[in-house]
Amino acid sequence: MKIPKFADLILFEDNDLIVINKPAFVSSLDEREGGEINILRLAKDYSDDAQICHRLDKETSGALIIAKNPEAYRSVSMQFEKRQISKVYHAVIDGTHTFDKLLVDLPILNVGKGNVTISRQEGKRAETWFQSLRYFKHYTLVECRPVTGRMHQIRIHLATQRASIAGDEMYKGKPVYLSAIKRKYHLGKDQEELPVMKRFALHAYQVTFKKMDGEPITIHAPYPKDFETLLKLLEKFDS
Repeated sequence: MKIPKFADLILFEDNDLIVINKPAFVSSLDEREGGEINILRLAKDYSDDAQICHRLDKETSGALIIAKNPEAYRSVSMQFEKRQISKVYHAVIDGTHTFDKLLVDLPILNVGKGNVTISRQEGKRAETWFQSLRYFKHYTLVECRPVTGRMHQIRIHLATQRASIAGDEMYKGKPVYLSAIKRKYHLGKDQEELPVMKRFALHAYQVTFKKMDGEPITIHAPYPKDFETLLKLLEKFDS
């Protein structure tokens, strides 16, 4: 995978904070193996004291806040703690679902090794709002607004509604194949069909927070190419 230049990812920057459009397949922080390139390392090469203020799953693209100094990191961390930061994700989900201000309020338990489960007894409070944005024959584009920030929160909350994110095999989401939506689609002999997206269809679309001077700011992260291509194909062949 070609590693992008950090400067090309920047959506917003001032003396204290940076917001980037994180590419998919790049970890936010050092993974245990330590070999792979990650956003934290790229950020530190760009600005010595850089710290990542929150995480996105490796496969998730979109808006990620990075602090350039300890004061800014503290400020953003406090905003997260007080639930003053608003995040909006877009996801393409399996099936047609009419979510109209649907609140999923199911506690999540982290069982370790990158796995979580819903547990009313032992889980930590987790809340997500869902709103359907666009309908296709076999899929729906939804807006997801997490109130809390648990691991895999959006993914598992959607799975509980039988609305898994397309391509999210961990939560029973199926990859999107062109042959399934395009009539008379033929592959050449001995050719293996690849999914339209090589990851699950989740993108951190927008983040709203306060800068160090107290002024609120909203940053939009444009869809990456794979997400945009998926939506264009669904519009063309599945609407």
